Amino acid sequence: MKDAHSWLGSVSDMMSGLMMIFLLIAVAFMLEVQSDKLKVEKERQDAERRASTYLQQGETIRKIAATYSELQIGLYQDLLKEFRDDLTKWNATIEADNTVRFNEPEVLFETGKSALRDRFKVILADFFPRYVGILTAYKYIGNIEEVRVEGHTSSEWENATSITDRYLNNARLSQERALAVVQYAYLLESTANKRDWLTKALRANGLSFARPILNQQGAEDQGRSRRVEFRVFTKTKEQILRIIEVSEKQPQEQK
Repeated sequence: MKDAHSWLGSVSDMMSGLMMIFLLIAVAFMLEVQSDKLKVEKERQDAERRASTYLQQGETIRKIAATYSELQIGLYQDLLKEFRDDLTKWNATIEADNTVRFNEPEVLFETGKSALRDRFKVILADFFPRYVGILTAYKYIGNIEEVRVEGHTSSEWENATSITDRYLNNARLSQERALAVVQYAYLLESTANKRDWLTKALRANGLSFARPILNQQGAEDQGRSRRVEFRVFTKTKEQILRIIEVSEKQPQEQK
């Protein structure tokens, strides 16, 4: 009987041990399941946050694009309304992107020089104050990032044969011409009350013959390539870059 009781006790102890092991396994399994559920829930929440962020960014970009489109169209209409009667006599055009282009090289500068001809000074004295008046109107001024005066040349340069000499000489000349236009326009008495704004916005940029005007055959039109352009850059690009920067930071902050 003693051996029987001893044997039954051993079996009971073994069963208790097995039950404890099964209990521990069950608890571990439940904890793992709970952990997996928490991970899945966190991933779901993160996905929802990212989706919400992307939707917000998409809506923001849509609004910026709409604002940009309205700005471009409105500015084009105002520029055309202001200057339509002058464009022919100035041999100037207003392009679809609101670039004001002065196309007459014989009016602008002497060949190879950067001093403004008297006729171009008269044109600028008439054009520039009216142009600045439009850009600094309430509906535009907050969206204007930069007003860039660009000097463009043809690919010719005296007797230079290498593209290096032609490019570098024309790069210097185009920059000097753009700067001459900026200096003259900036110092006009008619825009003296706008100089604080001009100091922040007005820039000179020489582009050599990087952007030639082509004729119908696709070749460089050397006469029309020698030109001066006034180009407006808005803050749209800056706003989009800010959105992209924020979106790149968010995943790092969520880790």
